[in-house]
Amino acid sequence: MDIDDILASVDRGPGASPESAAIDHQQLTRFWVAERAVSEVLPWPAPLMERMMDRVRIQIETIEDLAASSADPDLSGTSRPTTHNPNLNLRLSILQTDLARTQYIIRSLLRARLAKLTKHSMHYLVQLASRNKNPLSATASQSQSQSQSQSSATNAMPEDSVPDVSALIDTAPLSGPETSFVHAHQTLLAGHYGASFLGAFPRQLRRLDDNAGGTSMVQGPETKEVVFVRCLAAQVDVVMEGENENGDGELVDEIGVTMRMGDVWVVRWDGVKRAWEKGEVELL
Repeated sequence: MDIDDILASVDRGPGASPESAAIDHQQLTRFWVAERAVSEVLPWPAPLMERMMDRVRIQIETIEDLAASSADPDLSGTSRPTTHNPNLNLRLSILQTDLARTQYIIRSLLRARLAKLTKHSMHYLVQLASRNKNPLSATASQSQSQSQSQSSATNAMPEDSVPDVSALIDTAPLSGPETSFVHAHQTLLAGHYGASFLGAFPRQLRRLDDNAGGTSMVQGPETKEVVFVRCLAAQVDVVMEGENENGDGELVDEIGVTMRMGDVWVVRWDGVKRAWEKGEVELL
């Protein structure tokens, strides 16, 4: 009995094979490592997570069926596991071990993302609201901003600065449930701040997204952090900060270097982010 055949038995979808299950597990593991390595929330892999959650659900149903079939009712009316079929017990043990591994990775992945969302909730809400804002004319947008400033001057509370993302269609890089969570979290946090101390401030100082004086109160994740990456493509161009002379003898702020397949480098995250999105590098 082959272990890959046992694991593939829970993949009942079209085109299911041990190779497809192994590729999904590899992609999930790589995404989990990358999510824990950087400070910003990475784009939610919806198709991959849907396949993994379907596989987990089918695997749980298979384990329950095997556990029920391996129970032998005794004279007292209770059920106890038997060892009459060693192949059945081996299959059950392998499926339970694989299920525990997958559940651990998914739980750790979700906890890492929730930690980032709770730390930078206002940043992601502002990002979602600004990217999904409906296009308005200059006159309409100016009048709207004036009306908002007048209303905020009369009755401004911290909750008013929380963007409404309930009607958004594109919630990338977050998933739908994550968007609802971060909005509810920031709303409760703003209400707590208002009741604790912001309510005693002047009205013009109660907003949580204030950027007066050119300094924004909304702090985002650090994108210049250092990460370990391995090159997966033949060659990958990495953008690094520094001073270098171009062909005309002028100093430029960015230096382009090239990674080769198999190279392991320590670079800034913003220099390899696009390469990671293309699948050319993996984070370690």
